[in-house]
Amino acid sequence: MKARLVAVSAAVLIAAAAPVASSAGSPPLSQEETATRVDEVVVTARRAGAPMWTVRRDGEGVMILVGAIEEAPRDFEWRAQALEEAAARSDRILFPQRGRASPADVLRLMWRIRTIGWLPEGATTADYLTPEDQARLEALMADEKTDQWRRYSLLMLAIDLFKDKAGEKDARPVGADDAVRRAARKARVPIRSVGVVRGADLVESLISAPPQTHRECLRAALSAAELGPEAVRLRAEAWRGLRVAEVLASPVDQAVDRCWPWGDPQIGPQLRTEWTDAIAQALTQPGLTMAVAPLRRLAEPGGVLDALEAQGFEVDGPQWKAAPSGG
Repeated sequence: MKARLVAVSAAVLIAAAAPVASSAGSPPLSQEETATRVDEVVVTARRAGAPMWTVRRDGEGVMILVGAIEEAPRDFEWRAQALEEAAARSDRILFPQRGRASPADVLRLMWRIRTIGWLPEGATTADYLTPEDQARLEALMADEKTDQWRRYSLLMLAIDLFKDKAGEKDARPVGADDAVRRAARKARVPIRSVGVVRGADLVESLISAPPQTHRECLRAALSAAELGPEAVRLRAEAWRGLRVAEVLASPVDQAVDRCWPWGDPQIGPQLRTEWTDAIAQALTQPGLTMAVAPLRRLAEPGGVLDALEAQGFEVDGPQWKAAPSGG
């Protein structure tokens, strides 16, 4: 268990910043030439089959927002090359936040791993879950050889359930951001992350959060685990099929949203605000910007797409709002 938690935490902590690629400095284009190029890039990007939106307003820049997910089954296919071709013709590209960690942050994480991975002395999951959720957990863990899991932290249990029961163990990264990054570096397109999260803040959020902070994370992981190994595949197929509301409604996507770091009450709002601010600023620049953002940050109620629409931008792409319930 310790090794799994270290791997999950350290991956977020020490994610390296992608160096900003220098631009070769293309000659200025006329307004008509720019519009033609933008339209060609948009057509190319949409051949990838990933959820994406173009955002524009008269007299301002144009943006392609690519809604990304993290994982899919190993045999999952999508047309990454089309997205690479579009990225190579963009003027600039935005990527998700990066972590900035020091050796001291990693050492502190290792030193406090028991605090992160286990419940307080003498406590069990039944002390933090409702009887209904505890019964659901008991059913999912019935084939475990020992009862040690009852002492795991709720976050650790959520990670285990997601990996062992919901299909993550046999998944691989979808790689939309990697595909775009490769193309940008090769074409010397300027790239940047929308923000930086300090390693010290990430470690502190893990260490200081009371056990009940991760209750909603575990509840979402229970739903994903109950769906079984097909949970990751169903979400990925909805993503490829541009069924955005279905992706957001999937237990897997809800687990990602409710678990650390997005679900952390301090870190999560910071990540959301940085995306909104970065996109708003990029739209004031001329030419074409591409951004690869978590799909949920774009399409969730009150998210980036709703905010842009409310500000008078023209947003063109797949339907992102869930159909109203009821008759």
